[in-house]
Amino acid sequence: MNVLVVGANGQIGKQLVAKIQHRNGLQAKAMIRKQEQSSYFKELGAEPIIVDLEDDVKAIERAVHGVDAVVFTAGSGPNTGKDKTILIDLDGAVKTIEATKLAGVKRFVMVSSFDTTREAIQASSPSFSPYVVAKHYADEWLKRTELAYTIIHPGRLTNDIGVGRVEIGEKVERGEIPREDVAEVILQSLQNKKTIGKEFQIVTGSQPINEAIDSL
Repeated sequence: MNVLVVGANGQIGKQLVAKIQHRNGLQAKAMIRKQEQSSYFKELGAEPIIVDLEDDVKAIERAVHGVDAVVFTAGSGPNTGKDKTILIDLDGAVKTIEATKLAGVKRFVMVSSFDTTREAIQASSPSFSPYVVAKHYADEWLKRTELAYTIIHPGRLTNDIGVGRVEIGEKVERGEIPREDVAEVILQSLQNKKTIGKEFQIVTGSQPINEAIDSL
C-alpha cells in the first residue's frame, strides 16, 4: 500500500512516515511545503513531494496520484491566526478530499480534533472556536463523500514515548495521548477495514492498540 501523508513534516506526520517505512508492504509519500524539509524523508526511503495546501486542488491531486490511501495530518498550528486556520484546517482539508476523489483514490484517514461536535463549538473559548469550527466542517465534508474514510479524534497530544495502549470509542473521557501512539493508531487504521466509515476518539488507556481497533 502506498500512502500519501499530508502534513508529513508535522510531529505526527514525521512519526507516521517513519512507521510506514518500517512496515512491510507499505510505502510513504510525504507531502511537504519546502525543499529543505525533504532530507529527513529521503533518509527514510520515503518519497517527498513539495505541494502547499494553499495551492489549488489540481496541485494537490498531483501529490495524490499513484497512491492507495491519503492521511491528512496537517494543521495550522497554535501560533497562527484565524486566517491560517481557515486556509489549512478547513480549505486545505476540503481541497485534499476533492483531490483524492479526482485522483480516483478511495481510502482517506482524517486526523481531527478531539471533539468537533456543534456542542464543542458552542463550549469553546473565542480563541479556540475557529479551529473547532474548521475541523467540524472538514469532518462533515468528508462524511458526505463516498470515500472509505476514517476520522480519528485524539485527546491532548504529548511528546511522551508511546505506551501502545489506548481507550477508544465514539465518546471517551478527555485525556492525553502521545503523538507516537496516534501515529500507530493511524497506521493500524489504514490496515484494518473495520475502521472504514468510522470516527472515534482516542486517549491513553489500558487496551493494546490493535485490540482496541479490532473492537470497533
